[in-house]
Amino acid sequence: MRKPVLAGNWKMHKTAAETSSFVEAFAPMVAHAKHAEIVICPTFVNLPAAIGSARSTNVEIGAQDVFWLKEGAYTGEISAPSLTAIGCRWVIIGHSERRQYFGETDETVFKKTIAALDAGLKPIVCVGERLEERESGATETVCGGQFTGGIAGLTLEQFAKIVIAYEPVWAIGTGKTATPEIASDTHRFVRGEIRKRFGAEAAGSCRILYGGSVKPDNIKGLMAQPEIDGALVGGASLDPASFAAIVNF
Repeated sequence: MRKPVLAGNWKMHKTAAETSSFVEAFAPMVAHAKHAEIVICPTFVNLPAAIGSARSTNVEIGAQDVFWLKEGAYTGEISAPSLTAIGCRWVIIGHSERRQYFGETDETVFKKTIAALDAGLKPIVCVGERLEERESGATETVCGGQFTGGIAGLTLEQFAKIVIAYEPVWAIGTGKTATPEIASDTHRFVRGEIRKRFGAEAAGSCRILYGGSVKPDNIKGLMAQPEIDGALVGGASLDPASFAAIVNF
């Protein structure tokens, strides 16, 4: 049985004080949620506030990105050892916004995933297609290429430690949501790619999250799909009650 992961990606929102207030309000609402792993990913500068506020709770904290080297003259970048040193446990890698705005490639996704694993972080590695790719029937080509370039080069041992998130770019922040059936179809395809590269056991145990306008009113339908193992939540994770409703689906 795959344990779901419900992760909130806060993107460029909240101050340190707002982060602490959120966690203090949110943690009691999900204190009895044993069915899933709960993750919040604030901005880099708010990680210490989140980690401090989440201590002694069942909420874990992740970063939204990481660099692939441990140190050096790379102004503005953050290393994986720096994240683990402050108590960070997870990291999102290859989010569509990183690909769209900051030049993320399958190659850098792969290097960042290796670096995260070497430091003991749990990567949430993202794949997903744009609207024009969906409409042209290229969803499997795009997701398959991202899997091949950014994930398939891992060893079986490394692969066993990652989580994959399918995030159709056309459904992120647009109000459009892939139906549970559409999402499940793509999850099934990704799981098939895993099976071909890493084997049936790895395919059966890998958790694949859905990300794309997840809200309290659609989480039940999504989680009812056997192929969907949780959610990477954007805007709906910014309010404690809203994100708690998703966690407690």
